Amino acid sequence: MYFRLIRNDLSKSKLITLTTTIFVAAAAMLVSLSAILIVNLSGAIDSLMHQAKTPHFMQMHSGDIDTARLANFAEQNSNVDEFQVLEFLNMDNGQIVLGDQSLANNVQDNGLSIQSEKFDYLLDLEGDIINVSDGELYVPINYMKDTAIKVGDKAIIGGKEFIVAGFLRDSQMNSMLSSSKRFLVSPNDYAAIKDHGSMEYLIEFRLKDLSSLGEFETAYASAGLEANGPTITYPLFKTLNSISDGIMIAVILLISVLVVAIAFMCIRFTLLAKIEDDYREIGVMKAIGLRLSDIKKIYLAKYTAIAAVGSILGFALSLLFKGLLLENIRLYMGESENSSFAVALGIIGILLVFLAIIAYVSGVLRRFRKISAAEAIRFGTSQERNAVTKRLSLNRNKLFNTNIFLGIKDVLARKSLYATMLAVLVISAFIIIVPQNFYNTISSTSFIKYMGIGNYDIRIDIQQTDHISRKSAEVLKSMNNDNSITKYTILTTKTFKTKTEDGSEENIKIELGDHSIFPIEYTDGRAPATENEIALSALNADEIGKKVGDVITVMMKRKDIKLTVSGIYSDITNGGKTAKAVFTDTSENIMWSVICAKLSDKSLIDEKVSEYADRFTFAKISNIDEFVIQTFGSTIKSVGKASIAAIVIALVITVLVTLLFMKMLVAKDRYSIAVMKAIGFTNSDITIQFASRAVFVSIIGIVLGTLLANSLGEALAGVVITSFGASSFSFSVNPLSAFVLCPLMMVCSVLITTIIGTSGAGKIKISENIKE
Repeated sequence: MYFRLIRNDLSKSKLITLTTTIFVAAAAMLVSLSAILIVNLSGAIDSLMHQAKTPHFMQMHSGDIDTARLANFAEQNSNVDEFQVLEFLNMDNGQIVLGDQSLANNVQDNGLSIQSEKFDYLLDLEGDIINVSDGELYVPINYMKDTAIKVGDKAIIGGKEFIVAGFLRDSQMNSMLSSSKRFLVSPNDYAAIKDHGSMEYLIEFRLKDLSSLGEFETAYASAGLEANGPTITYPLFKTLNSISDGIMIAVILLISVLVVAIAFMCIRFTLLAKIEDDYREIGVMKAIGLRLSDIKKIYLAKYTAIAAVGSILGFALSLLFKGLLLENIRLYMGESENSSFAVALGIIGILLVFLAIIAYVSGVLRRFRKISAAEAIRFGTSQERNAVTKRLSLNRNKLFNTNIFLGIKDVLARKSLYATMLAVLVISAFIIIVPQNFYNTISSTSFIKYMGIGNYDIRIDIQQTDHISRKSAEVLKSMNNDNSITKYTILTTKTFKTKTEDGSEENIKIELGDHSIFPIEYTDGRAPATENEIALSALNADEIGKKVGDVITVMMKRKDIKLTVSGIYSDITNGGKTAKAVFTDTSENIMWSVICAKLSDKSLIDEKVSEYADRFTFAKISNIDEFVIQTFGSTIKSVGKASIAAIVIALVITVLVTLLFMKMLVAKDRYSIAVMKAIGFTNSDITIQFASRAVFVSIIGIVLGTLLANSLGEALAGVVITSFGASSFSFSVNPLSAFVLCPLMMVCSVLITTIIGTSGAGKIKISENIKE
């Protein structure tokens, strides 16, 4: 019986059934894809780090090194399982040519390594440990996409010619957010080219138990061992590997949640419309004594069938698209060990969507209890109360055309009826605007404020070299005589020890210099102005438990110096753990220096970058805009793709819902349309009335959606960015895109769809619809 009822009902409402099924399928597909991608990303990262045996603690160090003392520390520390020191030969980027493309303008610290013997292995694209022969070069996988180089091409490094034998995955340095990239050569080739670069050491430890990482970090800092460089730990390696694809998955997850919400609204609307159509029949069934549970089963059976078909279709589509979305994850990290589990989780996600739909439909059907059998049989429809719009009288209207006025009045008279369409349009606007704003923010030049750096044009990094202070002085002298430079400053980073409240010692990197020349934005407090003040990055402040006004103890020349925290700022560079101060320190333990400069004419930036790069070969000179793009390039691309997909999805949703809504509205308003035609309204008049309803609702929806996107959407995007070290986040909005193009696309979609959806109104015959 149920099968016959379902078949008959579906044949009468093909468009409604098809649209509802599409929404269920889209919701199921996105939920399944989110589950599959999350599990695959997590599993691929775990597989990569397991195969490569990623160090749990890695200290980069430039300068003299005492390996015997380090080995002694490793032997005596009970937490250490394995220890090694690897060499990383930093090369000037101008000395690296891949195919016919030089890396001279590349902002990464590129260097040569040989394969490790104990752990921290460099892997090929099959996930195997690479054994490299003389004359061969394995290139970081990033350059496979960025330089179009391929296996068999020639490469020149430091004047020596190599053949590109393949590409490597580096569990430490895969991400563009990692500022260094390792090229792999044989030990003989490494020895031959060693004099052409500057040496940096990777001091690496694997622990017996990762949970003792914090204890080990404290012990390393307290022992006063080599620490002239960034310190990176296993959790940070994991985070760096997950950022680009993780943000894309977060956007898909957000869209999937919103599409599920839209699917529920769509189901609610179609179900209420069906109940409205069957109002008299429901009254008759109640009058003859049919139980409510039996009446509900008739409707529930149809939506169970729709949910089942939509869920199966959605799962099939997720399997179809997963390969495309997993392509980047597989390239950078390899296959996930959890791929079969990912599919199982995708099925569970779809089952949850299916059960949620059934439960939701069952909940909506509870309104059967409120239907009066006598009222339903007498009137054949629910009685609407329009008292609110009595003041909106046509004869008082002087603002709008008659048809537009009647359209707006209908929306205000039947607010609950249009609420579903309004909610869908709000969510659609949200889906379009949030990814767009997020993309505009991370791709804009203003994003540098989350990197703990000020607003300047040229950045000169001097690191991994000897005599940093003398070389910095050379650059400063040249800048002082350069009329095209309006202002400049030098910021020098050094490592100090700080005492925690429990008496233990930790290393802290402090950037010294005049921070007022290129000021950054502080989320709390201000920049350090006197020698007894210090500003902390958000992650650093959280880790050591300090806020503005607190005092931090820094050890300098074996003396304890008390510094007051003057401000907290955002910084997503160097693991997000930095500090700024203005005190003077004459010691030579410089980790690196950064010279920042502002030009009088921005058109000279590229020329000046080339000029200074030729003159000071020991430094890395970058256009600051290019620096941001190269650092966040892959993340920007991922978010850009997701934002385009979001626009397409939102517009498809808008078109389908508007079409469904208008078709059902025309069916519901057959009587009133017939009356209007009888008193002289033309088909074009009726179309204008429906169009004005749709446009009025869409304008309200777009305004509310935009407000929601810039409040809740900004907060959601902020959660992602703050996890990398930004203490606050605000959208950088492109007004043309957010306030003109996106709303225009939505309004045009609604308008065109309304005209198509209301075309059936002209076919309504007066004689058939004006009856008692």
